[in-house]
Amino acid sequence: MSRIGIKPVALTSGVEVNVEDRHVSVKGALGQLGWDLVDGIDVDVKDGAVHVGRRGNSSRMKALHGLTRVELFNLVQGVTKGFERTLELTGVGYRAQVQGQSLTLNVGFSHPVVLSIPPSVQVSVDKQTVVSVKGIDKRLVSQVAANIRSVRPPDVYKQKGIKYAGERLLKKAGKAGKK
Repeated sequence: MSRIGIKPVALTSGVEVNVEDRHVSVKGALGQLGWDLVDGIDVDVKDGAVHVGRRGNSSRMKALHGLTRVELFNLVQGVTKGFERTLELTGVGYRAQVQGQSLTLNVGFSHPVVLSIPPSVQVSVDKQTVVSVKGIDKRLVSQVAANIRSVRPPDVYKQKGIKYAGERLLKKAGKAGKK
């Protein structure tokens, strides 16, 4: 059995889970999300919890069993608490600002980089160097944060760039001079 897949997903008060055909919809205080089920994976809602089961024992079914349970857990967490990723800009003159549905980054290029923000994600900037990405969909929040980080990934030599909050970088020594 899948160790993750057999654990039930506990539902808090105010969360509704509906299973229709091969689609699971989760509705909560912050919004509504959905997930399409693969053939061979079954979802039952009973006793205030969501139970995920599978029909086969192939390695693919075992993997999808655990994946479906984790995705449903993320949907429940998203509609109750939401998700947040924080990024830090480190470097002289590096700054960010939000204008409507676009994020403008000045990160050492000759031009500012403008990224569009999906409507279901909120991006805020604190102190011009801290960018917070919030939303109810974990995949979308993580993807937007990864897109922002990919504009100027952190440099291991000078420690400049865009990194996740709490990310530790090992500083590499530069090229040694010849004596």
